[in-house]
Amino acid sequence: MSHPKIICQNVWKLYGPEPKKFLAAHGGNPDLATIKENGYIPAVRDASLEVHEGEIIVLMGLSGSGKSTLVRCMSRLIDSTAGDIEFDGQDLLAATEAELIELRRHKMGMVFQHFALFPHRTVAENVAFPLEVQGVDRETRHAKALEIIELVGLHGRGDYFPRELSGGQQQRVGIGRSLAVEPDVWFLDEPFSALDPLIRREMQDEFLRLQSTLHKTIVFITHDFDEAIRLADRIAIMHDGLIEQLGTAEDLITDPATDYVAAFTRDIPRSKLLRVHTLMGPVSDDAEGEVAGDAKVAAVARQILNAPSPVRVVEDGEVVGSISGLQVAEALFADD
Repeated sequence: MSHPKIICQNVWKLYGPEPKKFLAAHGGNPDLATIKENGYIPAVRDASLEVHEGEIIVLMGLSGSGKSTLVRCMSRLIDSTAGDIEFDGQDLLAATEAELIELRRHKMGMVFQHFALFPHRTVAENVAFPLEVQGVDRETRHAKALEIIELVGLHGRGDYFPRELSGGQQQRVGIGRSLAVEPDVWFLDEPFSALDPLIRREMQDEFLRLQSTLHKTIVFITHDFDEAIRLADRIAIMHDGLIEQLGTAEDLITDPATDYVAAFTRDIPRSKLLRVHTLMGPVSDDAEGEVAGDAKVAAVARQILNAPSPVRVVEDGEVVGSISGLQVAEALFADD
């Protein structure tokens, strides 16, 4: 696995009077009841995770679960109450204001739910704005903006104003602007949630296309599990400021760490998550045909269910097991 770009260890963010003293008075790890009884708001509680280079981690949870606060701690838009945060090998909490400005200008890209475009600037001027802040000359930043406009699928719209664009196009401008500094880490806080379902799906496709080209390290916030399934390498589910579980979507549904995670994932169709190699058994002598081990069960269920005998499971050109229609049926209809 690649090295971590972000390391969070035991990060806390409490709102209330003198929260650092309160934490220290309770051994640095008060329980939720104690926190609330003393009138504090537990935005983030004892959060530890690593975000690896090129990885997409999705933070999920209901409103108020702490996911946006954790991202703001990771980027030090707000200061955490306690814990350690390392950004690309640098102690983020020890960084000076000048160092933070440089990090945000050169290594961090941020996209939020509200586009916050400058209405009186063109698309190209909006995209180029971070480079203008860096002091890049007009000709260079304009050329870079045109490259990015092409990259995010807005060819020919560099001279348009935001009011002349659809919601999805405006979000593409916001994404383009965040990419202008060629960030190492990309923070996205529910960037598509304000969009209509069809446009949202298109933006997810666009996002995946961009990631296949750019290979960014990404922390992405959403409350939509379908979106998380499509985009994430790993998912962190948060509740009352706590990371209840961090793992692949498949991990969360097949081996929930807490009752909360089990309830959170209960209504997710298993066929969307489960892969063939999770369900397969030993190689069967009478197996016929083959399916890929990393294929989603939903994509190959018809083939397996219609086969007269088990189907071979192949990974890297080798047969690693077999899967039967009964195994698929039990997995898909386990809760019925």
